[in-house]
Amino acid sequence: MRVLLIGANGYLGRFVADRLLADPAVQLTALGRGDDADVRFDLATGSPGALTRFFDAVHPGVVVNCAGATRGGARELTRHNTVAVATVCEALRRSGCGARLVQIGCGAEYGPSQPGSSTAEDAVPRPGGPYGVSKLAATELVLGSGLDAVVLRVFSPAGPGTPAGSPLGRLAEAMRRAMQSGDGELKLGGLGAQRDFVDVRDVARAVHAASLSAAQGVINIGSGRAVRLRDAATTLARVAGYGGALHELDGHHGPLRSTIGHPRSESDHASPVAYPYPDGCGSWQQADVRTARDRLGWRPRINLEESLADIWMEAACRI
Repeated sequence: MRVLLIGANGYLGRFVADRLLADPAVQLTALGRGDDADVRFDLATGSPGALTRFFDAVHPGVVVNCAGATRGGARELTRHNTVAVATVCEALRRSGCGARLVQIGCGAEYGPSQPGSSTAEDAVPRPGGPYGVSKLAATELVLGSGLDAVVLRVFSPAGPGTPAGSPLGRLAEAMRRAMQSGDGELKLGGLGAQRDFVDVRDVARAVHAASLSAAQGVINIGSGRAVRLRDAATTLARVAGYGGALHELDGHHGPLRSTIGHPRSESDHASPVAYPYPDGCGSWQQADVRTARDRLGWRPRINLEESLADIWMEAACRI
Protein backbone atom coordinates (compact mmCIF):
# COMPACT_ATOMS: atom_id res chain seq x y z
CA MET A 1 0.00 0.00 0.00
CA ARG A 2 1.43 3.35 -1.04
CA VAL A 3 0.79 6.00 1.61
CA LEU A 4 1.48 9.70 1.22
CA LEU A 5 2.00 11.37 4.59
CA ILE A 6 1.63 15.15 4.82
CA GLY A 7 3.20 16.78 7.88
CA ALA A 8 5.61 13.96 8.75
CA ASN A 9 7.83 16.28 10.80
CA GLY A 10 5.11 17.55 13.13
CA TYR A 11 4.37 16.37 16.65
CA LEU A 12 1.82 13.77 15.53
CA GLY A 13 3.31 13.21 12.08
CA ARG A 14 6.63 11.88 13.38
CA PHE A 15 4.91 9.07 15.28
CA VAL A 16 2.52 8.34 12.44
CA ALA A 17 5.52 8.01 10.12
CA ASP A 18 7.24 5.61 12.53
CA ARG A 19 4.10 3.51 12.81
CA LEU A 20 3.56 3.33 9.05
CA LEU A 21 7.23 2.56 8.37
CA ALA A 22 6.99 -0.37 10.79
CA ASP A 23 4.38 -1.97 8.51
CA PRO A 24 6.24 -3.88 5.76
CA ALA A 25 3.17 -3.66 3.55
CA VAL A 26 3.33 0.16 3.49
CA GLN A 27 5.41 2.17 1.06
CA LEU A 28 5.65 5.64 2.60
CA THR A 29 6.27 8.97 0.89
CA ALA A 30 6.51 12.15 2.99
CA LEU A 31 5.35 15.50 1.64
CA GLY A 32 6.07 18.69 3.55
CA ARG A 33 7.72 22.08 3.76
CA GLY A 34 11.01 20.88 5.27
CA ASP A 35 14.20 19.91 3.46
CA ASP A 36 13.99 16.34 4.74
CA ALA A 37 10.60 15.68 3.12
CA ASP A 38 10.64 13.33 0.13
CA VAL A 39 8.72 16.01 -1.74
CA ARG A 40 8.69 19.70 -0.76
CA PHE A 41 5.29 21.31 -1.01
CA ASP A 42 3.57 24.00 1.04
CA LEU A 43 -0.15 23.29 1.27
CA ALA A 44 -0.93 26.82 2.43
CA THR A 45 0.50 28.43 -0.70
CA GLY A 46 0.74 25.64 -3.30
CA SER A 47 -1.91 25.22 -5.96
CA PRO A 48 -4.31 22.26 -6.17
CA GLY A 49 -3.15 21.74 -9.75
CA ALA A 50 0.46 21.22 -8.77
CA LEU A 51 -0.58 18.81 -6.01
CA THR A 52 -2.83 16.94 -8.44
CA ARG A 53 0.12 16.37 -10.78
CA PHE A 54 2.09 14.94 -7.88
CA PHE A 55 -0.79 12.64 -6.86
CA ASP A 56 -1.05 11.38 -10.42
CA ALA A 57 2.69 10.69 -10.54
CA VAL A 58 2.96 8.93 -7.18
CA HIS A 59 -0.52 7.36 -7.25
CA PRO A 60 -0.97 6.85 -3.48
CA GLY A 61 -3.70 4.58 -2.18
CA VAL A 62 -3.98 6.59 1.04
CA VAL A 63 -3.23 10.23 1.84
CA VAL A 64 -2.75 11.02 5.56
CA ASN A 65 -2.84 14.71 6.49
CA CYS A 66 -1.13 15.47 9.81
CA ALA A 67 -0.15 19.01 8.81
CA GLY A 68 -1.55 22.10 10.47
CA ALA A 69 -0.94 24.90 12.96
CA THR A 70 -1.96 25.05 16.61
CA ARG A 71 -0.77 28.60 17.30
CA GLY A 72 -1.12 31.97 15.66
CA GLY A 73 -3.86 34.38 14.76
CA ALA A 74 -7.09 33.56 12.96
CA ARG A 75 -5.59 34.31 9.55
CA GLU A 76 -2.60 32.01 10.05
CA LEU A 77 -4.72 29.22 11.52
CA THR A 78 -7.17 29.46 8.64
CA ARG A 79 -4.40 29.33 6.08
CA HIS A 80 -2.66 26.28 7.55
CA ASN A 81 -5.68 24.36 8.87
CA THR A 82 -8.47 25.18 6.41
CA VAL A 83 -7.07 26.46 3.12
CA ALA A 84 -4.46 23.71 3.16
CA VAL A 85 -7.15 21.03 3.54
CA ALA A 86 -9.20 22.62 0.76
CA THR A 87 -6.12 22.25 -1.46
CA VAL A 88 -5.76 18.56 -0.57
CA CYS A 89 -9.44 17.83 -1.19
CA GLU A 90 -9.50 19.66 -4.52
CA ALA A 91 -6.31 17.95 -5.69
CA LEU A 92 -7.69 14.53 -4.77
CA ARG A 93 -10.95 15.28 -6.59
CA ARG A 94 -9.02 16.21 -9.75
CA SER A 95 -6.59 13.31 -9.50
CA GLY A 96 -7.16 9.89 -10.98
CA CYS A 97 -5.43 8.15 -8.08
CA GLY A 98 -8.67 7.52 -6.12
CA ALA A 99 -6.79 7.74 -2.80
CA ARG A 100 -8.46 7.48 0.56
CA LEU A 101 -7.98 10.55 2.80
CA VAL A 102 -7.27 10.29 6.53
CA GLN A 103 -7.55 13.79 8.00
CA ILE A 104 -6.38 14.59 11.53
CA GLY A 105 -9.00 16.71 13.28
CA CYS A 106 -9.12 17.67 16.94
CA GLY A 107 -11.35 17.62 20.00
CA ALA A 108 -11.33 21.43 20.03
CA GLU A 109 -13.82 21.29 17.15
CA TYR A 110 -16.52 20.39 19.69
CA GLY A 111 -15.91 23.32 22.02
CA PRO A 112 -17.08 23.31 25.66
CA SER A 113 -19.11 20.38 26.94
CA GLN A 114 -21.13 19.59 30.02
CA PRO A 115 -18.96 18.46 32.98
CA GLY A 116 -19.32 14.73 33.49
CA SER A 117 -20.44 14.07 29.92
CA SER A 118 -18.73 12.12 27.14
CA THR A 119 -18.74 13.79 23.73
CA ALA A 120 -19.79 11.52 20.87
CA GLU A 121 -19.34 12.15 17.17
CA ASP A 122 -22.96 13.26 16.72
CA ALA A 123 -22.54 16.19 19.14
CA VAL A 124 -23.13 19.59 17.55
CA PRO A 125 -19.70 21.27 17.28
CA ARG A 126 -19.44 24.70 18.90
CA PRO A 127 -15.73 25.54 18.91
CA GLY A 128 -14.73 28.18 21.44
CA GLY A 129 -11.76 29.71 19.62
CA PRO A 130 -10.16 30.31 16.21
CA TYR A 131 -8.13 27.10 16.33
CA GLY A 132 -11.22 24.92 16.77
CA VAL A 133 -13.09 26.94 14.14
CA SER A 134 -10.29 26.46 11.59
CA LYS A 135 -10.15 22.71 12.25
CA LEU A 136 -13.94 22.34 12.12
CA ALA A 137 -14.01 24.13 8.77
CA ALA A 138 -11.43 21.64 7.50
CA THR A 139 -13.54 18.73 8.73
CA GLU A 140 -16.60 20.10 6.94
CA LEU A 141 -14.58 20.45 3.73
CA VAL A 142 -13.48 16.82 3.98
CA LEU A 143 -16.96 15.51 4.78
CA GLY A 144 -18.48 17.49 1.92
CA SER A 145 -15.82 16.56 -0.62
CA GLY A 146 -17.36 13.31 -1.82
CA LEU A 147 -14.01 11.58 -1.26
CA ASP A 148 -13.40 8.28 0.50
CA ALA A 149 -12.40 10.02 3.72
CA VAL A 150 -12.30 9.74 7.49
CA VAL A 151 -11.59 12.48 10.06
CA LEU A 152 -9.96 11.40 13.32
CA ARG A 153 -10.86 13.91 16.02
CA VAL A 154 -7.85 13.62 18.32
CA PHE A 155 -8.46 14.95 21.81
CA SER A 156 -5.43 16.05 23.94
CA PRO A 157 -2.30 14.25 22.72
CA ALA A 158 0.47 13.58 25.24
CA GLY A 159 3.71 11.62 25.51
CA PRO A 160 7.16 11.91 23.97
CA GLY A 161 7.65 14.97 21.79
CA THR A 162 4.97 16.96 23.63
CA PRO A 163 5.63 20.61 22.71
CA ALA A 164 7.25 22.60 25.51
CA GLY A 165 4.58 25.29 25.05
CA SER A 166 1.66 22.92 25.67
CA PRO A 167 0.02 22.74 29.14
CA LEU A 168 1.73 19.45 30.02
CA GLY A 169 5.01 20.64 28.53
CA ARG A 170 4.87 23.86 30.55
CA LEU A 171 4.03 21.87 33.69
CA ALA A 172 7.09 19.65 33.21
CA GLU A 173 9.32 22.68 32.60
CA ALA A 174 8.05 24.43 35.75
CA MET A 175 8.81 21.29 37.77
CA ARG A 176 12.27 20.95 36.21
CA ARG A 177 13.08 24.53 37.21
CA ALA A 178 11.84 23.92 40.76
CA MET A 179 14.01 20.82 41.14
CA GLN A 180 17.02 22.53 39.59
CA SER A 181 16.79 25.48 41.98
CA GLY A 182 15.96 23.34 45.00
CA ASP A 183 12.53 24.86 45.61
CA GLY A 184 10.69 22.94 48.30
CA GLU A 185 7.32 24.06 46.98
CA LEU A 186 5.90 24.74 43.56
CA LYS A 187 2.99 27.09 43.13
CA LEU A 188 1.03 26.63 39.94
CA GLY A 189 -2.01 28.23 38.41
CA GLY A 190 -4.57 27.05 35.90
CA LEU A 191 -4.83 23.41 37.02
CA GLY A 192 -8.60 23.15 37.14
CA ALA A 193 -9.26 22.13 33.53
CA GLN A 194 -10.08 18.48 32.87
CA ARG A 195 -9.03 16.99 29.56
CA ASP A 196 -9.00 13.65 27.78
CA PHE A 197 -5.31 12.88 27.27
CA VAL A 198 -4.34 10.25 24.70
CA ASP A 199 -0.78 9.11 24.05
CA VAL A 200 0.67 10.19 20.72
CA ARG A 201 1.73 6.59 19.96
CA ASP A 202 -1.85 5.44 20.40
CA VAL A 203 -2.89 8.21 18.00
CA ALA A 204 -0.41 6.83 15.47
CA ARG A 205 -1.95 3.37 15.86
CA ALA A 206 -5.38 4.86 15.20
CA VAL A 207 -4.13 6.55 12.01
CA HIS A 208 -2.64 3.25 10.84
CA ALA A 209 -5.93 1.46 11.55
CA ALA A 210 -7.94 4.16 9.77
CA SER A 211 -5.68 3.91 6.72
CA LEU A 212 -6.48 0.21 6.41
CA SER A 213 -10.19 0.48 7.19
CA ALA A 214 -13.21 1.46 5.12
CA ALA A 215 -14.62 3.68 7.88
CA GLN A 216 -15.82 7.12 6.85
CA GLY A 217 -17.05 10.22 8.64
CA VAL A 218 -15.79 11.42 12.02
CA ILE A 219 -14.19 9.17 14.65
CA ASN A 220 -13.08 10.34 18.10
CA ILE A 221 -9.62 9.36 19.29
CA GLY A 222 -9.12 9.77 23.03
CA SER A 223 -8.73 7.80 26.23
CA GLY A 224 -12.40 8.11 27.17
CA ARG A 225 -11.43 9.55 30.55
CA ALA A 226 -11.12 13.16 31.63
CA VAL A 227 -8.17 13.96 33.93
CA ARG A 228 -7.81 17.14 35.92
CA LEU A 229 -4.56 18.96 35.16
CA ARG A 230 -4.02 19.14 38.94
CA ASP A 231 -3.99 15.33 39.09
CA ALA A 232 -1.62 15.19 36.13
CA ALA A 233 0.71 17.51 38.07
CA THR A 234 0.63 15.18 41.07
CA THR A 235 1.43 12.18 38.86
CA LEU A 236 4.23 14.09 37.15
CA ALA A 237 5.74 14.99 40.54
CA ARG A 238 5.71 11.30 41.47
CA VAL A 239 7.40 10.09 38.27
CA ALA A 240 9.90 12.99 38.45
CA GLY A 241 10.75 12.26 42.08
CA TYR A 242 9.85 15.77 43.13
CA GLY A 243 9.34 15.70 46.88
CA GLY A 244 8.25 19.29 47.35
CA ALA A 245 4.74 20.55 47.95
CA LEU A 246 2.45 21.46 45.06
CA HIS A 247 0.23 24.46 45.71
CA GLU A 248 -2.50 25.43 43.31
CA LEU A 249 -3.12 29.12 42.87
CA ASP A 250 -6.35 30.81 41.93
CA GLY A 251 -7.54 34.38 42.11
CA HIS A 252 -8.08 34.20 45.88
CA HIS A 253 -4.58 33.22 46.90
CA GLY A 254 -1.46 35.24 47.57
CA PRO A 255 1.31 36.46 45.28
CA LEU A 256 1.98 34.61 42.08
CA ARG A 257 5.21 32.64 42.37
CA SER A 258 4.95 30.39 39.37
CA THR A 259 2.29 29.72 36.82
CA ILE A 260 2.71 26.89 34.35
CA GLY A 261 5.19 28.12 31.82
CA HIS A 262 6.01 31.34 33.71
CA PRO A 263 9.32 31.29 35.65
CA ARG A 264 9.22 32.43 39.24
CA SER A 265 10.39 35.96 39.84
CA GLU A 266 10.88 37.93 43.03
CA SER A 267 8.99 40.79 41.37
CA ASP A 268 5.85 38.72 40.92
CA HIS A 269 3.45 40.34 43.35
CA ALA A 270 0.27 40.56 41.32
CA SER A 271 -2.62 38.25 42.04
CA PRO A 272 -2.48 35.19 39.80
CA VAL A 273 -4.64 35.17 36.74
CA ALA A 274 -6.68 32.16 35.69
CA TYR A 275 -4.92 30.85 32.59
CA PRO A 276 -7.60 29.01 30.65
CA TYR A 277 -6.64 25.85 28.82
CA PRO A 278 -5.87 27.28 25.38
CA ASP A 279 -8.18 25.13 23.24
CA GLY A 280 -11.42 27.02 23.83
CA CYS A 281 -13.08 23.98 25.42
CA GLY A 282 -13.79 25.32 28.89
CA SER A 283 -13.34 23.30 32.04
CA TRP A 284 -14.19 19.80 30.83
CA GLN A 285 -13.70 17.54 27.85
CA GLN A 286 -14.02 13.77 27.58
CA ALA A 287 -14.34 11.70 24.43
CA ASP A 288 -16.80 8.93 23.75
CA VAL A 289 -14.47 6.48 21.98
CA ARG A 290 -16.87 3.63 21.23
CA THR A 291 -16.90 4.39 17.50
CA ALA A 292 -13.11 3.94 17.29
CA ARG A 293 -13.45 0.60 19.02
CA ASP A 294 -16.32 -0.58 16.83
CA ARG A 295 -15.16 0.70 13.45
CA LEU A 296 -11.37 0.68 13.73
CA GLY A 297 -10.83 -2.04 16.33
CA TRP A 298 -8.80 0.55 18.23
CA ARG A 299 -8.39 1.07 21.95
CA PRO A 300 -5.85 3.22 23.79
CA ARG A 301 -3.05 1.15 25.33
CA ILE A 302 -0.71 3.63 27.00
CA ASN A 303 -1.79 5.18 30.28
CA LEU A 304 -1.23 8.80 31.27
CA GLU A 305 1.48 7.92 33.81
CA GLU A 306 3.64 6.44 31.04
CA SER A 307 2.96 9.46 28.82
CA LEU A 308 3.96 11.82 31.64
CA ALA A 309 7.11 9.80 32.36
CA ASP A 310 8.19 10.31 28.75
CA ILE A 311 7.37 14.03 28.90
CA TRP A 312 9.44 14.29 32.07
CA MET A 313 12.38 12.38 30.58
CA GLU A 314 12.62 14.94 27.79
CA ALA A 315 12.15 17.93 30.11
CA ALA A 316 14.80 16.65 32.54
CA CYS A 317 17.34 16.37 29.71
CA ARG A 318 16.80 19.99 28.71
CA ILE A 319 19.68 22.26 29.59
